[in-house]
Amino acid sequence: MTTIENNLGQIHARMAAACAQASRPVTSLQLLAVSKTFGADAVREAVLAGQRSFGENYIQEAVEKIAAVRAMALPGGDELQWHCIGPIQSNKTKLVAEHFDWAQTVDRLKIAERLSAQRPAGMQPLNVCIQVNVDGGATKSGVMPQDALALAEAIVKLPHLVLRGIMSIPDDAPDFEAQCAVHKRAAAVFDAIKASNLPGLEQFDTLSMGMTGDLEAAVVAGSSMVRVGSGIFGRRTYGAPTP
Repeated sequence: MTTIENNLGQIHARMAAACAQASRPVTSLQLLAVSKTFGADAVREAVLAGQRSFGENYIQEAVEKIAAVRAMALPGGDELQWHCIGPIQSNKTKLVAEHFDWAQTVDRLKIAERLSAQRPAGMQPLNVCIQVNVDGGATKSGVMPQDALALAEAIVKLPHLVLRGIMSIPDDAPDFEAQCAVHKRAAAVFDAIKASNLPGLEQFDTLSMGMTGDLEAAVVAGSSMVRVGSGIFGRRTYGAPTP
């Protein structure tokens, strides 16, 4: 058993225990493996261990990695989904629209409009999440919670996007209770949009929150997708990914 395969097993065990603690079926929780800074060979190991969804922060790195993994023709390779979970600048929207299945960090209408306009004909609509700034920091990415519904109302009108949910990246919290509290703020935004009954919310089902260090608290707060990187791939060394 490879290290990545073993780590995936441990993360799945943590997810199952967290779901049991929250009285939830484990099938209500998805795992997004965050492969940023790791090369295509690391993704290959994860795919061979059964992982199918991968998150990338750095768009140019991801585009090259997606092509390299596709060229490997792995078993189950046709099932892979790639999620952009890093900041999306206007000059990178075309790459995201052309190469990703999901964009989880949409926090302003301009970016959503560009993603919709640049999604190639013949591809399925791009799944998007609204990134919410649950901490309220002025320098952090994400729409403020009170502005999320208005952004949702605009996104659902765009023809080549499907609004799937809410995503948050809160600062580290000191303990389990504090982690739960900050995640519940994102869950409240999700619930408010869901309750609005906007047309176009038929697939609004994703609450993306929780990482290696706080996935248990996120699950208790209602997360449906946890984003785990170091817990699967190991400690990161920033720079060029290994091939």
